[in-house]
Amino acid sequence: MCGIVGYVGERSAQEILLAGLKRLEYRGYDSSGMSIILTRTRSPAIRKASGKIIALERLLHKSPLSGTLGIAHTRWATHGAPNHINAHPHFNCKNDLAVVHNGIIENYESLKSQLIKEGHRFRSQTDTEVIAHLIEKFYKSVPLEEAVRRALKLLVGSYAIGVVAKKEPEKLVGAR
Repeated sequence: MCGIVGYVGERSAQEILLAGLKRLEYRGYDSSGMSIILTRTRSPAIRKASGKIIALERLLHKSPLSGTLGIAHTRWATHGAPNHINAHPHFNCKNDLAVVHNGIIENYESLKSQLIKEGHRFRSQTDTEVIAHLIEKFYKSVPLEEAVRRALKLLVGSYAIGVVAKKEPEKLVGAR
C-alpha cells in the first residue's frame, strides 16, 4: 500500500522524510523515493530506489539531499513494473516540479495520449506521471495550488498527492 510523507520546516527534510517512510513500512511497498527542494539551487531533486527503504537510505547516504522542504513516497505498483523508473516522485518535462501520488487515475491513458500530442515527454509507465504533466500545463500563469486544482478537475479516480516546484520553493501542496 502506498504512503506519502511531506515536510516543511527548518530541520533537514531528508532525515524527517526518511523516518516517515520507515514508519510506513508495515503497510507493504515495492519502491520508495523523495524529492527535496535543494537549499543551494532552490530546485527539486529526486532520489528513488526499488526494493526496501534501506536501498533508498543507502542512495541518500552516497548522494544526500540538502533542504528543508520535501515529499516522500512508498509505492505499491498498480501501473507499470515495480522498478526505479516507476518509483515516485515523478518530474514534469522540465524537471522543475515533482509529484507523489496514492491511488489510481482511471482516465490516465486518455490524458497521457492528449499530453503526448501536446509535446509532453513521459519517462515512466505510471498513472502518476500524468499528474505532473497536467500541473505543468496549467502552471505557466497561476500559483502552484491553482495549477494543482485545475489538473485535479480532469482526473477520474481516487488520489492523494503531494507537489513541490522550483518556481515556489517555499511551498508544498497536498490534495486528495
